[in-house]
Amino acid sequence: MSSSPSSQNTSPSSTLSTPAALWRLKPFVKPVIWRLAGGAASALIAAIIALMIPIVLEQIIGGPVRSGEISVIVFGALIVFALALGEAVMVWLRRQFVLNPATEVEYQMRTTLYSRLQTLPVSFHDRWQSGQLLSRMMQDIGLIRRWLAFGLVLLVVNILTIAIGSVLLFRWHWLLGTIFLVTAIPLWVRGYLFEKRYGALTRRSQDQAGDLATSVEESVHGIRVLKAFGRGKHALSRFSRQAETLRETEMSKARAISSIWFWLDLMPQIAFGVSLMSGIWLISQGAIDEAQLFAFFAMAVVLRWPIESIGFLFSFMLDARTATDRVFDIFSEINTITDPENPVHIENPRGELAFEAAHFRYQDAGAHERDLLDGIDLVLRPGETMALVGLTGSGKTTLTTLPTRLYDVTGGRVTLDGVDVRDLPLAELRQHIAMAFEDATLFSATVRENVLLGRADLDVHSEEGERALREALDVAQAAFVDSLPDGVDTVIGEEGLSLSGGQRQRLALARAVAAKPKVLVLDDPLSALDVDTEALVEEALRHVLADTTAMIVAHRPSTVALADRVALLEAGRVTAVGTHSELLKTSRHYRHVISSLEAEEAARTGSIPIIRDEEREVDEEVREGLRMSASDDASSGSATEMDKEVQR
Repeated sequence: MSSSPSSQNTSPSSTLSTPAALWRLKPFVKPVIWRLAGGAASALIAAIIALMIPIVLEQIIGGPVRSGEISVIVFGALIVFALALGEAVMVWLRRQFVLNPATEVEYQMRTTLYSRLQTLPVSFHDRWQSGQLLSRMMQDIGLIRRWLAFGLVLLVVNILTIAIGSVLLFRWHWLLGTIFLVTAIPLWVRGYLFEKRYGALTRRSQDQAGDLATSVEESVHGIRVLKAFGRGKHALSRFSRQAETLRETEMSKARAISSIWFWLDLMPQIAFGVSLMSGIWLISQGAIDEAQLFAFFAMAVVLRWPIESIGFLFSFMLDARTATDRVFDIFSEINTITDPENPVHIENPRGELAFEAAHFRYQDAGAHERDLLDGIDLVLRPGETMALVGLTGSGKTTLTTLPTRLYDVTGGRVTLDGVDVRDLPLAELRQHIAMAFEDATLFSATVRENVLLGRADLDVHSEEGERALREALDVAQAAFVDSLPDGVDTVIGEEGLSLSGGQRQRLALARAVAAKPKVLVLDDPLSALDVDTEALVEEALRHVLADTTAMIVAHRPSTVALADRVALLEAGRVTAVGTHSELLKTSRHYRHVISSLEAEEAARTGSIPIIRDEEREVDEEVREGLRMSASDDASSGSATEMDKEVQR
């Protein structure tokens, strides 16, 4: 993996203001905006009702309480009770309004993000850690949902409540209102500084949480390796360091929050104290009476929670902004492998696959590095089986990723029946061309669903689906599935790890065969099979490949035997193409590669490898070729001249 998003300190999102960053949620929020607005309206009505209670109390204290009219006092108490009940009903309505819309937004964002991950090219997944993607899918989108349902509504309502309440404070006396507003100025200053610091800490924390998720995932998937090599403590030590780094970041966040809470708690207390002294002085001056001072403090108490909550809601907003940035880091990725604007269709594909001066290099390759595939010219005739042979690093596997556009060529082109694969719709292209990888990947589904994954046109439980399933399993020699607890309806565990390597590989091969493609690309699909099973699979494949164009990466001599022709790759180029026998005679490098494959096969099976004297073979073949040439054209020179030429 060339890079990790957690190490990327800057992104286009970081240049946006917080409102602009959150505004990108609009397409997801728009369908439910009126219900969220209903929740905000309910919360605002509840806040206004709460602000009315001090005014009612002022009238009760200034009138019936002072005059001692019990019946009026009881009536006033009933009014306050009714207001409190109305406030509670509005709070209940707020929750009813926002709960479902927020979960709908969460659902839409998750499904859209998952769809986006499916369409982004393999090069994107090469660069991104799976834990980072998982944390965005689950943690970040869940945080956005909570903010929409709770944080956003309360932030808007509490700001409006503070604004309305501050205006009402001037109703009793301008001095009391001014004191309250002046003491709020330090809160705004601290809030501005808090945003700068807390925003960076939040992004760091969420990225580190993604790294931690990656470590857990890697450890779980690699548990067999860790146990086999006794490296559990090493993995734990690495995980502990990452967890400690995350803990330190969370502690820094907690300190930042405690700092803003200190000011949010301190300034209202100062405002209350100064207002109390000023209020007593105003009463002594006859500017206000006791009922008005009581109402002022009742209003201040109502405003205390909105003021104190601003710090929490502000940090919540910054968390949501960071989560939005992280999710839109994926949405903003440019998809370089898409359907063409003017697609071409192949109604009846013949299966001719051609590489025309094809070049390829990975995105992170240095400018001084040569192309990994450096001008590949190769044509596979319809129905032909072509084996790709070469030493490790020659570009065989990379070449197999180009026909289905897992990667796009960086130069030249790949064609199917003369049509550039980039001009075909992706769905159609991948119907015509199927792949089986050396590392067999299975999904947590039944055997039936795994094998028929590429047959979207079939009902997997239909008679036709059953027939396609059995044909594919027979070719792959995967009869072992019938001995599983539920046969072909047995649910395979995560990545098929409950099966052996050979069993997984046979099911992956069956999946490729079941797709009924016109072109079949196989990346060493038999590497995990034993010799006897491999022979049976090869025999079955010969019948399947009779009318299917196939390109097979060969790491065994027996796999080469399946091919009509062989292409020899060397340093990213095709240096020779011919039958196995022809290349043995004409290519010294091919003989070296085949000798290497035979030696590896011998080491795997325990047999005795045939050791070739390559230089001697070359000399003998040159002599034989020259002698035959001389015999065909005896008139061109005498036997003595021929011998001289042979000697030379």
